[in-house]
Amino acid sequence: MTKPILTLTTLAASCALIAACGDSAAEQEADRMEDQIEMQADQSAMTAGTEEVALGMTEAQLLDADLVSADGADLGDVEMVRRGADGSVSGLVIELDDTNPDRWVEVPMDGLTSVTNGDDMDVQTSMTAEDLAALPDTEMNTTNPM
Repeated sequence: MTKPILTLTTLAASCALIAACGDSAAEQEADRMEDQIEMQADQSAMTAGTEEVALGMTEAQLLDADLVSADGADLGDVEMVRRGADGSVSGLVIELDDTNPDRWVEVPMDGLTSVTNGDDMDVQTSMTAEDLAALPDTEMNTTNPM
């Protein structure tokens, strides 16, 4: 009985490897970019510390927030805080929900508000999912002027 179990384990591992190799170049690039963005965002949040940077929220709170519609529907996740030359927050990079491949758009701060959702804080917009989908993909470099 050991041999069939070993064979099944080997088969399962092989299938997992083949599935991972089956990711398209675009999917692999999107995964790599997302990892870089998360690392840069975490570093930026640590540098900003506990200071409120926008909407009465710290950078870490912004990066932990969801973007929600006026009726509370989840539209995406805040992935990066963009800053202008003066260091003030100029926009939020949002990874849109339910897109394949992943899409990131920049949403300007105008019209955004913070909302409490249980123990969490989210960012609310008057934009709809369709409005966000119509925005151009944002340049996903990992530079974030401070």
